[in-house]
Amino acid sequence: MNILILVLYFIILFILSIFGAHRYYLLYLYHKNKNKRIKPKGKFEQLPGVTIQLPLYNELYVAERLIKAVCNFNYPKDKMEIQVLDDSTDETQEIVSQVVEKYKKLGFDIKYIHRDNREGYKAGALDEGLKIAKYEYCAIFDADFIPPRDFLKRTIHYFTDPKIGMVQIRWGHINRNYSLLTEVQTILLDGHFVIESTVRNRTGRFFNFNGTAGIWRKQAIIDGGGWQHDTLTEDLDLSYRVQLEGWKFVYIPDMIAPAELPVNIKAFKTQQHRWAKGAIQTAKKLMPTILKSNIPLKNKIEAFFHLYANIAYLFMIPLSVLIFPTVVIRRGLDWNQMILIDIPFLLLATFSFSSFYIVAQKEYLKTWTSKIKYLPFVSAIGIGLSVNNAIAVLEGLFDKESEFVRTPKYGVKKNGEEVRTKKYKSKKGYLPYFELVLGLYFTATVVVSLIKGIYLTIPFLFIFQYGYLYMAIFSLTEGINFKTIFGKRKKLNLAE
Repeated sequence: MNILILVLYFIILFILSIFGAHRYYLLYLYHKNKNKRIKPKGKFEQLPGVTIQLPLYNELYVAERLIKAVCNFNYPKDKMEIQVLDDSTDETQEIVSQVVEKYKKLGFDIKYIHRDNREGYKAGALDEGLKIAKYEYCAIFDADFIPPRDFLKRTIHYFTDPKIGMVQIRWGHINRNYSLLTEVQTILLDGHFVIESTVRNRTGRFFNFNGTAGIWRKQAIIDGGGWQHDTLTEDLDLSYRVQLEGWKFVYIPDMIAPAELPVNIKAFKTQQHRWAKGAIQTAKKLMPTILKSNIPLKNKIEAFFHLYANIAYLFMIPLSVLIFPTVVIRRGLDWNQMILIDIPFLLLATFSFSSFYIVAQKEYLKTWTSKIKYLPFVSAIGIGLSVNNAIAVLEGLFDKESEFVRTPKYGVKKNGEEVRTKKYKSKKGYLPYFELVLGLYFTATVVVSLIKGIYLTIPFLFIFQYGYLYMAIFSLTEGINFKTIFGKRKKLNLAE
């Protein structure tokens, strides 16, 4: 039995090490290509018309802010068509229709398009809008974004190159400092936008439209087969289909569209679940076509790591269970022997994670050293997500159908703003209890390690313990009115 446990442990570590080695390779490519800028080939003598699509679903708190930002673009008013694609079933309908009428009276070509059903969810709404879009170029913004005023003027000229099908800009974070959770999300997202997207674009590999803060050539969407809703990541799916047709994408990391991060744990987990499941669905749908295509081998390899990255979560749970038995079995070994055996794996599987995200902070943040303190929490919360995302991966692999669950947005920016009394609450479900069991398991392993004197493992065990307990406790307690329970006047911000 001991041999079986050790074999399983090292097999899992080896698999995770492969994904870790890939992160190191992306860092190498980033430093090699970081100064390689992609510039427009020319400049339009006359600015072309652009259709701006704003897909909404029950965005009570942020819809008006988005429409106002778009109407503030420094682009000729007569060259913009604004489509408000609203599938809302709540008061958002009334609010948005009034805002649309306001800007229509100011001379904007703005249309309120409401569907009585959510067929195809966001992809369905975008497809409906595309059918009646006036112009060849279509910009898309989700409800929680505040697009920069010069977005169109800075992106449109890339389309002077007839091969360009889409231009994407980087996401910003208006509520980064709201809580520990939003700080961690910022670091995780920056890894994707600063390192991954930059590397993939500048080395000729495929990268994806991120569902918002980008502008498409309509013909590229049509050539790629249009918006489809058989995955939960319609943006990722379309991106690969379009690039397989030979269209080129552009990523502009120096241009930022600020957006709101989920401020509670359940919204965060819902978003992560959708992204993880959708990526696996896209992999199942497109990977055979990618492998059979005549694109370069480097693109096929990167597509595999990109689309199947969330598979790693399936290995985190058995690794979590096996860590302590493995330590106990090997406690009689000489420490130097354990170092020689484990360090190569740990450097690949775990240290690459921290290195990847701290480099992303260093590139665009002058005060990046102040973010180093969050790295243990980034690792812990990443581990804590393993139950949530492993379930998402399994659902994607075994074709379990589920609806597109929106990420609630509350329009919050700073610590202390109350969200608990606002609408769009989600259900707890059963997963927090499984996370709680794992958290308690690691609490027990910490105690046993102290008793047995296995002290060097304790910091590592703490990260797992914190990650699972954080996910479980905040999932189970969000929405509880502690003022009522304890008779306190001060409201507790559970997003922290």
